[in-house]
Amino acid sequence: MSIRYVISLTLILATLWLAISGVYKPVILFLGAGSVALVVWLSLRMEVVGVEHNPGLFSWRLPLYWAWLLWQIVISNLNVAHIILSPSRVRPRIFSVPIGHETAVAKVTYANSVTLTPGTVTLLLDEDELTVHALDVHSARELESGAMDEKIAWLEGSKRERP
Repeated sequence: MSIRYVISLTLILATLWLAISGVYKPVILFLGAGSVALVVWLSLRMEVVGVEHNPGLFSWRLPLYWAWLLWQIVISNLNVAHIILSPSRVRPRIFSVPIGHETAVAKVTYANSVTLTPGTVTLLLDEDELTVHALDVHSARELESGAMDEKIAWLEGSKRERP
């Protein structure tokens, strides 16, 4: 295990905590530092730092992915609002989407990204596929197109063909 992994994880968590918190009083900063230290310690105990992924690997790609995902959430919200105004468009569907990611982190990121996008929910994450519930046909087609899967591959820095 490299100290570089520990330092990059600590910096990423501290930056994220400071950005989300918005409160910079000494007691709150102390609690935030304790939270970051606890997560880093737990990551070391679980032996995931440096084994599963390098937290610094996504450093420049992660904000771009978040911006892309935020845009997908906005688009999906508009789609769900349209469905609410036109209930006849509701066509719930459960289907499987293949995933070809090697790391557990990429698979979980994919599953969580699907769930964050309104109109879709990940029901089950298997080794090589996601089982998803979609509110309508449009939401299902978006996932089946593989755009999100490819974006996760880009986030990881891997170049692969869709399964």
